[in-house]
Amino acid sequence: MPVADSNKNRNILGIGEARLDAAGAGLTAREIAQQPAVWPEIEALVAGQRAALDAFLGPLLARGDLRIVLTGAGTSAFIGECLAPAMLAGGRRVEAVPTTDLVSGPQQFLQPKVPTLLVSFGRSGSSPESVAAVALADQLVDEVYHLIITCNVDGALCKQAQGRANTYVIVLPDATHDRGFAMTTSFTSMLLAAAGAFGVLPTGAAAASSSAAARVLDTMLPLLDALVARRFRRVVYLGSNGLRGLAREASLKLLELTDGQVVALFDSPLGFRHGPKTIVDSDTLVVVFLSNDAQARRYDMDLLRELRNDGRAGRVLALSGRDEPELGDDCITLEGVAQADDLALALPYILFCQAFALLQSLALNLRPDTPSVSGTVNRVVQGVTIYPLTGAGRVPRG
Repeated sequence: MPVADSNKNRNILGIGEARLDAAGAGLTAREIAQQPAVWPEIEALVAGQRAALDAFLGPLLARGDLRIVLTGAGTSAFIGECLAPAMLAGGRRVEAVPTTDLVSGPQQFLQPKVPTLLVSFGRSGSSPESVAAVALADQLVDEVYHLIITCNVDGALCKQAQGRANTYVIVLPDATHDRGFAMTTSFTSMLLAAAGAFGVLPTGAAAASSSAAARVLDTMLPLLDALVARRFRRVVYLGSNGLRGLAREASLKLLELTDGQVVALFDSPLGFRHGPKTIVDSDTLVVVFLSNDAQARRYDMDLLRELRNDGRAGRVLALSGRDEPELGDDCITLEGVAQADDLALALPYILFCQAFALLQSLALNLRPDTPSVSGTVNRVVQGVTIYPLTGAGRVPRG
């Protein structure tokens, strides 16, 4: 699916494409809007590789001593934070460790005697830390395997994996390789691909998520415009368990696309009471991602009631896969996902947040495709020096 659409007269988030292009938002807007159509393609792509994936992953996942490390930089790292709780629930040993930690402290995070599957996520696949993390794992871990999920067939991760028996690469369609600054389609697509590879979402889950996300684009523009019009100075995203990782991604998206002009924070509903709640004032929007998990949802709902009773926040909004009549108009219920796993809920939830961030960026007269006015923050990180490992280490594999 191409990023651009030949019909230049269509509206995206209520704005004509020509106007979006002129405002420096066309790439990001299209990449947000294309996601409901892309997700079923990702599910089909992984299903088409099922036999090969099982041949590679099956023997590894059958081992009780295997450690799985989910890694990436920035948004790519948050994929692991969203995914790890669902994988842990399946009885596996799984940890989400950013490449930025693996590179700065490899001997603190890599265990030489523990068989390890390093799952690397990368939009470009060429971030210095991502490439270095793979090399360090090869150098330090006696028995290491790699699953690389990337949006760029020409990236360094993909190229370096060629011909390696200990490595499997899933290359996603070119449409997922976001050209805009912010990771949008790439984030959701890599998350969905990994969930499919490890079998933590049921077959067909993408269809319900796609339908719910499409309805976000079709029906929630008035709400999004109203939120932008309030000009909140602070926005807090809250989610439990895997949705905490999603809250982290939502907060980063708003920070990136508003060039830091809107302060964004993330936490879990339970954790928020332990100090971070002090940020809430009349210029604060709080968005709670309600979990479909019965245990987590009770805590989510308790905090929602508390925030409403406090009366300090400018607005408290909940996104939910199930109807909550007691919360009135400020509980936005997505249709068709009442029984969905939280991983599936994450997809339409984050599309809502991406759309809000884009519209907020435009309201601030920024150019969302290149929002950094100073130019000091880049689409693919720059200025990273990778230093050789000090102390004893294994010789890198050829």
